[in-house]
Amino acid sequence: MKIKVGVVGLGLIGASFCKAYKANEPEAVVYGWNRTKSTVEMAKMQGIIDDELTDENLGSCDLVILSLYPEASVKWMEDHRSKFNKNGMVTDACGTKRFICDKAFKMAEEEGFTFVGCHPMAGTKFSGMAYSRADMYEGAPMVVVPPRFDDINLLEEVKKLFAPCGFGSFHIAHADEHDQMIAFTSQMPHVVSNAFIKSPNSRKHTGFSAGSYKDMTRVAWLNPTMWTQLFLENKDHLIFEIDNLQKELQKYKEALENDDAEELTRLLDEGRRIKEEVDGV
Repeated sequence: MKIKVGVVGLGLIGASFCKAYKANEPEAVVYGWNRTKSTVEMAKMQGIIDDELTDENLGSCDLVILSLYPEASVKWMEDHRSKFNKNGMVTDACGTKRFICDKAFKMAEEEGFTFVGCHPMAGTKFSGMAYSRADMYEGAPMVVVPPRFDDINLLEEVKKLFAPCGFGSFHIAHADEHDQMIAFTSQMPHVVSNAFIKSPNSRKHTGFSAGSYKDMTRVAWLNPTMWTQLFLENKDHLIFEIDNLQKELQKYKEALENDDAEELTRLLDEGRRIKEEVDGV
């Protein structure tokens, strides 16, 4: 498939997209844009991209992937709104969808191009182009937020354009549904992990920790600037999850304070059963 792809933002996610197309689609032409020109030059030298994404070649791209923070992605779209390929597709890779989709759908309708919100469910605790991988998206889910839900051909086009990345599944969702679920599956674990590591015992755990500690604290290592923006854009759903967790933790605390073994056993068994129901044995 001869395809021209423009990737805006050559960090971990954006550069991984570039590498996936270069590795799995020999005929693909990949353009890249980054705020720092030195990163673009490095990407060219390493063969991650073919050339810089410019105002001149933007209109020839079959697919443009915005891999910046949500606010920066919207700003970049606004600055280039008249230059996108009217027969191509513009997508994003942001971790929240309501903010960017609300702005981008209106922009796309006014300018006559197609925008589809996307969220690749993949990544690492590290950031930056140096940690990008061609196989980052192999087998990973991709959440798709389309401008309308009655166009099967649009989803098929999304799958076709992203085929070289090797996504394992595509899930369609409304923007609010996406953000509600992401608050639970992604944002809340980052908050809990980041708060959990602040225990005064965290600096004394050597020799006492194993898998549980590693699982619990893995995502405490995060990008504060990026996650702050994502948390604030999704604060209503995230606050709901925090309130719910605090309510549940209070039950455990009260059972311990009251030496109530029966209630503590009930709480623990309730959590075990729900985990089994949700994720299987």
